[in-house]
Amino acid sequence: MDRFNAMRVFTRIVELRGFAKAADSLQLPRASVTVLIKQLEAHLGVQLLQRTTRQVSPTLDGAAYYQRCVQLLSDLDETEAVFSASRQSPRGTLSIDMPSGIGRLIVIPALPAFTARYPQIELEISLNDRPVDLIREGVDCVLRGGAALDESLVARPLAMMEQVTLASPGYVERRGLPTCLDDLAHHHMVEYRSSVSGKRFGLEFEVDGELRLVNLAKRVTVNSSDGYFAACEAGFGLIQAPHYHAMRQLAVGSLVEVLAHLQVPRMALTALYPPHRQLSQRVRLFVDWLLELCTQPGNGLHRAPAK
Repeated sequence: MDRFNAMRVFTRIVELRGFAKAADSLQLPRASVTVLIKQLEAHLGVQLLQRTTRQVSPTLDGAAYYQRCVQLLSDLDETEAVFSASRQSPRGTLSIDMPSGIGRLIVIPALPAFTARYPQIELEISLNDRPVDLIREGVDCVLRGGAALDESLVARPLAMMEQVTLASPGYVERRGLPTCLDDLAHHHMVEYRSSVSGKRFGLEFEVDGELRLVNLAKRVTVNSSDGYFAACEAGFGLIQAPHYHAMRQLAVGSLVEVLAHLQVPRMALTALYPPHRQLSQRVRLFVDWLLELCTQPGNGLHRAPAK
């Protein structure tokens, strides 16, 4: 029995809560996965997994063994990266999750530069705004806008994104153009509800160094960035969003900026990953590349100075 291979299989079963999912993830025959776990439990003399008709979960011994396996496998991967040719030519699969707007508008268009630099790293990218269990879903790294809510993850700040206040031309024609905060009493907004925390967001402005929260009347609440923009373009009210996400709409005129003289708080963009992935060469290289990308002009993360 290859004990390190058995450890890898065991950790994926724990993370994905199933033999079949682990086998598919590792591209192994399902029968081989079952045999490896039986051999591993026999070698250790303990039961590692509890099997039910719906899912698989670790026993108390299995949970403790899982933690040790994660650390050992992480150390092994890092040691091999340091002392092998992969140090100069890193290889392997990197699983990343990010909001659809950031992925579609910023990261994916720039990815040819990353893959040209590291041609043997294969990327698995998921685009969504939902909460992600990095351990269970086998995700190496996530990008998130706003405050990092999970303190168990390592957080690497990437950028502070400029935000703008927006409305559709049709909405402005019907309701008028607000010129100050007092004008907002006669306006509507599209409410955003976080699918991660459930928190509901109105409008925010920085006035004389203080944060002012403004909640307006609303007819529509959404929980995705694409829906947020769609509701604004449909004329349901004002929104606030990162400037990069509004560049296309501003360019074609489907949205216009309002209250441009009022400062909107910047939004943090952060890379998050599990502590056991902190030393992963692939994660480190990708996050370093993201930092380079975020400092490049013209990507919309930082607005050009007003002329």
